[in-house]
Amino acid sequence: MIEGTLVRLRAPRATDLDAQLRWRNDPEVVHWATGGDPHFGPITREILERFLDAQLRQDPRVEGTFIVEDTADGRAIGMVDYRDVNPFAGRVTAGITIGERDHWGGGYGSEALRLLLGHLFGACGFRRVELDTWSGNERAVRAFRKAGFVEEGRQRACVRVGRRWYDSVLFGMLSEEWERLTDATAG
Repeated sequence: MIEGTLVRLRAPRATDLDAQLRWRNDPEVVHWATGGDPHFGPITREILERFLDAQLRQDPRVEGTFIVEDTADGRAIGMVDYRDVNPFAGRVTAGITIGERDHWGGGYGSEALRLLLGHLFGACGFRRVELDTWSGNERAVRAFRKAGFVEEGRQRACVRVGRRWYDSVLFGMLSEEWERLTDATAG
């Protein structure tokens, strides 16, 4: 368990199924998390049960998922993950979804991302963390920049949301950038 002030990151449990099912079938959550990608949702209970079973058996050297839990009441409010691990290059891709809309804009996602970064750069020793979003998700773009990520590129018009096309925006952070950020906030 990785503890913060607002949230803690913990391993997924079978009891998280209902919360994940609610998030992945909430059209607004799906819209902002993935631009409406049908692979994220809507999703059936049976498919999500298989997905959750796979989460419970993840090899942390290859990928990992943490449930974001509100420290005030212990409620699961979202998830963070890492994947696409390249141990040779010291590179990993991160992701975050806050599924409970009443926790949007309250700093829960920012803290969850900071806790995940601390784990990936600290305990796991990665050199580089990447993440991406679609250009229409301006809240995520601002949050990633505020967290210290640098926009490194765009894939133009590759995310379809409804009838419109948006860019995929790639962000990266290096371990020394993370160290500077943590040194600045500690001092």
